[in-house]
Amino acid sequence: MNGWIITALAVWLAGWGINEFLVRIGTRDRVAASAINIAVPVIFGVVLLVVWEGLVRGLNVPAVLLPPPSVIWERLLASIPNPIWPDFQQTFLKSVLIGYAIGCGSAFIVAVAIDRSPFLKRGLLPVGNFVSALPLVGIAPIMVMWFGFDWQSKAAVVVVMTFFPMLVNTVAGLNATGAIEKDLMATYAASYWQTLAKLRLPMAWPFIFNALKINSTLALIGAIVAEFFGTPVVGMGFRISAAIGRLQVDMVWAEIAVAALAGSLFYGVIALIERAVTFWHPSVRGGRGG
Repeated sequence: MNGWIITALAVWLAGWGINEFLVRIGTRDRVAASAINIAVPVIFGVVLLVVWEGLVRGLNVPAVLLPPPSVIWERLLASIPNPIWPDFQQTFLKSVLIGYAIGCGSAFIVAVAIDRSPFLKRGLLPVGNFVSALPLVGIAPIMVMWFGFDWQSKAAVVVVMTFFPMLVNTVAGLNATGAIEKDLMATYAASYWQTLAKLRLPMAWPFIFNALKINSTLALIGAIVAEFFGTPVVGMGFRISAAIGRLQVDMVWAEIAVAALAGSLFYGVIALIERAVTFWHPSVRGGRGG
């Protein structure tokens, strides 16, 4: 057993022990609790990278199979100006964000229309469930044929992937209001739109944000996979496909790392907005109180 493997095992045991100690600390101080909640996953992530580095180097794993994190980091830093930043612009800033906004926004509008129309509720929701079950690998080539090879076709794939989760969750949220609350608004002679804005929409926010968080990951996955089926010579999916064909596995992992970081930050931003909007919800108040 060489030094790399011994170091990896030692770091693993040390990290495990530190995290076990931290999670067993009982504190009512919010600052300390927040610090522990941040420290535990950070320590786990650092330990995982160190163990990865040690095992790959200690076992002499070929870089074409699994490069060590240090090599991936070097490739990432060297490739930020080109091609990672242009790929990020093409995939995330164009395909993902635009498709996400159109898909979620249009689904919200259609959900309100469905809420007003029993016919649409009975006719469109089953169709939505059917379309949401369509495989991505079947939708992506069709969108490329319809909208071309640039980012518009990838945004169209994102729209399809995000539309129906948002639609179903919004409709469920609008139906979550109880009969007593509706009767109370009726006694105040509130109109449909007043009831929607002051009662039903606030009750639906947890459902809506649940869909937004789910779609934040679906959108990135859909855009990257769609780029495998036709794209200009730029984009994260294109780069992954081209690099793996040249056995540049470190470049593949660098693009994966950027995609994972972007998706995590996107999800985190939506979660922070959710906490600000649904501060009244028991799950949020319970989390703050802990």
